[in-house]
Amino acid sequence: MATPTPDRALPLRERKKQRTFRALADVALARFTERGFDEVTLEEIVDEVEISKRTFFRYYSSKESVALAAEAELWLAYVAEFTATDLHGDVLTALRTALTTAITGMDEDWPRRFLATRRLVAGHNGLRKHSLVMAAHHQEQIVEQLEAKLGRDGREDVRLRLLGEIVFGAYRVGAKNWTAGRGKGAGSRGKGGRATLSARVGEAFDAVSDAVALAAD
Repeated sequence: MATPTPDRALPLRERKKQRTFRALADVALARFTERGFDEVTLEEIVDEVEISKRTFFRYYSSKESVALAAEAELWLAYVAEFTATDLHGDVLTALRTALTTAITGMDEDWPRRFLATRRLVAGHNGLRKHSLVMAAHHQEQIVEQLEAKLGRDGREDVRLRLLGEIVFGAYRVGAKNWTAGRGKGAGSRGKGGRATLSARVGEAFDAVSDAVALAAD
């Protein structure tokens, strides 16, 4: 689930739900970062936020899902952005534009939370698997949107599933370069926040054609 954006126009009950949703993610990420994912119990998290475990499961499906909240925010934003896209012309360009728009539209604190989440994932096999499964789920949603918008069946038209692989592959390459401090004008890890992440992802997209045409001597 994505972190809802606070909206004063929403009823008080909905605003309280948003605050609880975000508080759980913030507390969990802070405690996991301090002590490690396996060393923090779900009971500690809910006690600090002052809710019950039953209430926790109204917001997140598992301890892993609250740890990966920052990643889920981006994927849900991307799916929503592409779903709202009126598709015309080059499809890969539309997919790329929706992704970079989702990245640059995240809140100002998101890069910090995302980088902290990636550090957790890098050191924990269970979280890494959960992250991959989550990304695959949202990749499938993008393919489903392509099927709906183009009136094609991805099981018969292999291009749709290949596009899903290309988009998420370009994202992963760009995100890895950003978190590692690689790329044009690179500096420290995660430098430049959303704009630089978007640029690194754009560089990966730019390299797709050359990658496909690459030939050994």
